[in-house]
Amino acid sequence: MTRLLSLAPLLVGLLFGVVLMLAGPPLLFLGVIAVVALAAIVTRPLRGLLAFCLIAPFIPWTTVTLGIRMTVSEGLLALTWAGVAWQWLMGRLPTLPRGPTERTMTWLITWSLVPLVAGQVLVHGVEGNGPVNWVRWLLNVSTLFLVPLLTPRPEQRRQLMDCLVIGFAAMLALSLFMFIKTPDARVMIPVLASLKYAHPEAIQDIFSANYTRMASPWVHPNSTGGALLLAVPLALFHGLSQTGWRRALGMTVALAGAAGIVFSGSRGALLCLAALVIWLAWRRVPGAGRTLVVGGVLATVMLLAYPPAQERLASLLQGSKDASTSVRFDEYRNFPRAVERYPLGLGFKADPPPPGTDLFGISNLWLNYMYKLGTPGMLLFIAVTVAWWREVRQLGDLSRMGPTNALRVGSVGAMIAALLTGFIDHYFSFTQVLLALFWLTMAISLQQSRPVPPERSTP
Repeated sequence: MTRLLSLAPLLVGLLFGVVLMLAGPPLLFLGVIAVVALAAIVTRPLRGLLAFCLIAPFIPWTTVTLGIRMTVSEGLLALTWAGVAWQWLMGRLPTLPRGPTERTMTWLITWSLVPLVAGQVLVHGVEGNGPVNWVRWLLNVSTLFLVPLLTPRPEQRRQLMDCLVIGFAAMLALSLFMFIKTPDARVMIPVLASLKYAHPEAIQDIFSANYTRMASPWVHPNSTGGALLLAVPLALFHGLSQTGWRRALGMTVALAGAAGIVFSGSRGALLCLAALVIWLAWRRVPGAGRTLVVGGVLATVMLLAYPPAQERLASLLQGSKDASTSVRFDEYRNFPRAVERYPLGLGFKADPPPPGTDLFGISNLWLNYMYKLGTPGMLLFIAVTVAWWREVRQLGDLSRMGPTNALRVGSVGAMIAALLTGFIDHYFSFTQVLLALFWLTMAISLQQSRPVPPERSTP
């Protein structure tokens, strides 16, 4: 049986080779690349996770059609799970991690079947494919399980962080270059079109409405701010724990990411980043106090020299007179009607607000879980975050920062900042790919907080 399993990749490759040769040279060339990538990931699933960490921060929503249209990032996660399944058959990987956080997440995934079915029945006049969207959601949250499964050793997590920081560096290089060259978000539209981004009409509307805010492959400025809110502490503390080019790259990404948050005009991300620095200073993390002072000076200079930043800050001080703030108040006022209409959740057939209704969305992480998965779904998400906090909260003395605790502090800090933004926005709840980075960061913090497992011999 073992010998048959070991020959299976060769047989599948031969089959694909014959089919592609009959299909013509262009498809043959693409097929060869796909087969090589598939073989590389199936034989070593960690390669798929590392490729995801490179691609997801840089071009998160570049799409590919494999029967259904999905992002390349999600396709890499699907290939990684195919490799995990193959390695399980070969007896080369342990079972899924069963920590308190992973067990609670399993209950959340199980409950999601109920709103999935309810949404298929209750949501009408929508062309969305609920089961396909549910599978894509599973792929995104699965990073919580992939990190402990594939990176149990510190050296493997260092590889993962290297790829993640390089991916964010590429995204910032593209975004800041385009912004400095022409501070008009609309110049990014042809770039994203060449990258096969879906829904070009929505991209056009977003960049046209916010053309003074920095454009990025994350499209919406608030999504850009959310991605960079994870990138800055992760890159900074990864750099602090390394030497040479890794240290330099981490520091560069942290500084460029902070500038990117300002240029994107994401008020929530900027406020939560400031709150994170204050928390680090309170915990006496070395350099956090100086960072707070220098950041305050740079923020003042930015406000004096960059008019769009002045406008965003002024809109924050206007309260309910600001258009986006006014919409948020309307969302909260109308939210009870949405809960009454969809008591088991909207499901995965559509995103809030459901088309063809007079309902609003909701700019709140936890209430968006209630909107999509019902009250039990929101409570289970809270239970996951509580289980996570119980595992990572014992950070110890942070006055001394070294290789053993730097990444742990950075990943926990990134999660705290991400959860803080949940009070004013919802993009870490069901936004594809950004959601995967959220759970990836949580998994990194858990792994950094758990003892290193003993070496496992490979058959």
